[in-house]
Amino acid sequence: MPDETSVRCGARVFWRGHLHGREVVVTLSGIGKVAAAITATLLADAFGVSQIWFTGVAGGLGAEVRVGDVVVADALVQHDMDASPLFPRHELPGLGRSRLHPPAELTEWVQQGVERALVDVHQHVPLHALGLPQPRVHRGLIASGDQFVASAADTETLRHHLPDVLAVEMEGAAVAQVCDAFELPFVVLRTISDRADASAHLDFTRFVEQVASPYSLAIVSALLKGAAQR
Repeated sequence: MPDETSVRCGARVFWRGHLHGREVVVTLSGIGKVAAAITATLLADAFGVSQIWFTGVAGGLGAEVRVGDVVVADALVQHDMDASPLFPRHELPGLGRSRLHPPAELTEWVQQGVERALVDVHQHVPLHALGLPQPRVHRGLIASGDQFVASAADTETLRHHLPDVLAVEMEGAAVAQVCDAFELPFVVLRTISDRADASAHLDFTRFVEQVASPYSLAIVSALLKGAAQR
């Protein structure tokens, strides 16, 4: 952002400026649901943003979801929320729901934007050298919880309780709950860095730097350019 300025708020640094002609606020969410909820609350309240776009990485759980693919959430659930027997497993106490949904029209628009952005992503990411196929885009359920899922037993447990889950990570559903409280439109999209089990495709840091970060920049840039034409 050519005009970026930094603002410190709530022990976080937020970068304000313009990207592709749009006014934006950019920040790191922090790891885990509480950290992400704090960040989302500050974006909604202190900065008054009109939408939140949340990008990052996740473990793939869906049978067709490969490393390097992107999942756009049409629903989010906290897989470690369990206040039973007072409430059904996964239900958010006080809300009467277990799954939170971003706006359907926004989700559809974002999915189309992601698909366009990834068509030529091989120009920026050495897919062949990294052993990655051309990325595909999926839309469906993303599960969040305060644990790094990295064992076959854990993945099978998640699939048992959430048969339609496509990916697992540690923040998205918390951001969704904040946005629900503020009636703030949001999207969550994740690049699949691993299969959420003991197998490792690439070094995690290398994947973030060489794959997920370029993907996020390409996607956000495409969405911002598209937003100007809506």
